[in-house]
Amino acid sequence: MSTEQPMAMRQIVVSSAEDIRVERVPWPDAPGEHEVLVRSRLVGICGSDTHACAGKHPFIALPYRPGHEVVGVVGAVGPGVSDLAEGDRVVLEPNLVCGKCRQCRDGRYNICRELAVFGCQSVGAMADAFVIPRDRLHRVPDGVSDELAALVEPLATPVHAVRRAGVGPGSRVAVLGAGPIGLLCLVAARAAGAEVVVVTDVLKNKLERAQRLGADAALDAAAPDLVDQARRALGGGADEGADVVLDCVSGQSSMTQAIELVDKGGTVMVVGIAAGPTTIPLHLVQDREIAVIGSLMYVHDDVRRAIELLAGGAVAAEDLVTATFPLERAAEAFAASIAPDQLKVLVSVAGPG
Repeated sequence: MSTEQPMAMRQIVVSSAEDIRVERVPWPDAPGEHEVLVRSRLVGICGSDTHACAGKHPFIALPYRPGHEVVGVVGAVGPGVSDLAEGDRVVLEPNLVCGKCRQCRDGRYNICRELAVFGCQSVGAMADAFVIPRDRLHRVPDGVSDELAALVEPLATPVHAVRRAGVGPGSRVAVLGAGPIGLLCLVAARAAGAEVVVVTDVLKNKLERAQRLGADAALDAAAPDLVDQARRALGGGADEGADVVLDCVSGQSSMTQAIELVDKGGTVMVVGIAAGPTTIPLHLVQDREIAVIGSLMYVHDDVRRAIELLAGGAVAAEDLVTATFPLERAAEAFAASIAPDQLKVLVSVAGPG
């Protein structure tokens, strides 16, 4: 691979859902000490991106330059980087942390006091290339396609949520929402040993996909008797609910359902990004000793586990990737990503532009 760089490269900038364009910007400087220059190959669009471009993400300001779900190839390494070489394929762990606060020192750097997310609060990877510290990159194993590797970052979030919720052998789990994160929560829960997994959504095509991925039941979230249906499907009896409810919607209706559906002493894990304050029946939380906790991103071990699961065949790329657009058509890719018939939409970065 040639190390000679063009004078300018392409970078996507999102100012609104109606204003997503390609900018020409200077090519990144050569990587500094312990840094790597990565040429992007595939970049995923996630729920955070669609919320952000609509101006509804509580932590991403417009305009922004997206790209945190990225598969790329090493273009150059800086001084001090000896375990990666030009041509190696990598995926990005996009949490940028201080490494000094109490949370970082305790190994919970996903909630670093100064956390910024590459491609959310900083210029991202939906571009021809980017420079990043070496410790933010993970090597892609041989035999894992670029399309499958594009699911590493999305899967790491459910792996972390499932681990944090305590899902294990014999667990009865309900997943609210069958978008990409919800479906990958199903995959992660199964891999953790869950005995029964019930998935809910309002879209028939997503429920059908959940069934294909191994859900024991896929139920209409809008059904008036949803909680009763889900309890029966979980198999614990009419008075028993789920040990863990993974709320991947995080709206008022889903949170209400989650509290009603979780068993006494169970856990409601908030996985989806809430648009704002949500009311919960606190008297039930207290009376039933329900744990309501949040899950943000992941740490190194979660990413490594996601890579292991994908390399081991836990899910196939075609199970979730439903469309791929070239970089020049990023606006179309964002529009497609909110369409009911789409799940994971990727943007392909081909050539230096």
